[in-house]
Amino acid sequence: MKYLDKTSNPAFSNYFWEDHSNNSRKFTVSGILQKTLFCLLVTTTIVVAIWKLYADGTNIKWFSTGGMLAAIIISIVISVRQHWAHILVPLYAVAKGFFLGGITAYAQANFPDLPYQAIGVTIVTFFVVLFLYQTRLIVVTQKVKSVIITVCSSIFMVYIISWILSYFGIKSFVWGTSWLAIGFTIFAATFAALSLLLDFDYIERQKNRAPKYKEWMATWGLLVTLIWLYVEILRLMKKFAIRF
Repeated sequence: MKYLDKTSNPAFSNYFWEDHSNNSRKFTVSGILQKTLFCLLVTTTIVVAIWKLYADGTNIKWFSTGGMLAAIIISIVISVRQHWAHILVPLYAVAKGFFLGGITAYAQANFPDLPYQAIGVTIVTFFVVLFLYQTRLIVVTQKVKSVIITVCSSIFMVYIISWILSYFGIKSFVWGTSWLAIGFTIFAATFAALSLLLDFDYIERQKNRAPKYKEWMATWGLLVTLIWLYVEILRLMKKFAIRF
């Protein structure tokens, strides 16, 4: 039986790569890079604005919560209306800017310069994983894909269950600073980084083949992974800062 190309990131599933148009223009890596940098700039601008509001005494709690909910809704819409991606993906970047602005403002207030360190580690991790992929020190085989997909799905389910339990006053271990919680966050951050391998692999397989408009879908996929990686690294660094 042949395996289908898979990734833990929904933006890179086969559904999004089915060509429903007759557009002869194909997407390129440079096109994805430009769109990703643009969206990261949008997100960063929103984050800086939220930081300033927080510094001025504005309550930003609902900004971060609203940004998270908006990002989820936009992701669902993108999943069924991929031709709107050129509009929805920048909106996703804005929503994530509000979400990240909230959590990083709190982190900066309680742990000065921690967000900058988390950003630095995220960037370094991205290029390390890219190097490992390009040099084939890690080969993305079907077995590797299956393991990463399974583990990432399990991590996602743990977070969902923990979030639901919090509404009943039950605090999950994942939010604490115990060694178990720290170990789980390290585990999650590791597989967030490994998810980049699947994204790189799928982009390489589809470059110059998929239609041009799907560069936005690839951009969305990279944003999802990069933001997840940053959040996990920030959470890990906060836990270490609190514990030590």
